[in-house]
Amino acid sequence: MQTVSLGRRLGALFIDWIIAALSGVAVAGVHYPPKDPKENLIITGIFIVEVALLTGLLGFSIGKRIFGLKVENVDGRPIGVGRAVIRTALVCLVIPAIVMTDDKRGLHDLAAGSRVIRA
Repeated sequence: MQTVSLGRRLGALFIDWIIAALSGVAVAGVHYPPKDPKENLIITGIFIVEVALLTGLLGFSIGKRIFGLKVENVDGRPIGVGRAVIRTALVCLVIPAIVMTDDKRGLHDLAAGSRVIRA
């Protein structure tokens, strides 16, 4: 299994965040950039829902698809929505995503039983 670079991961995260922010503007009427903490929470909630649903069901978010990445369990299948929610919520906390093992699995991946691979 080939490890995935931090650059690809950050690129995918950036695209997913922009999509969530634009969705917040279009659907919830938030400002971008957000003007108060409540708008930040709305965008974060949209990010978690979008990324968790796509990752849990398909194995990739829009950003991961663009950057050629896939999230899977040890059997090579999508991790399911429940584990994807845990994984995505931990990504939002930042620290679990930047603390990595030697094989480039973050604490969020360890908690969800997932790994990121090149698609």
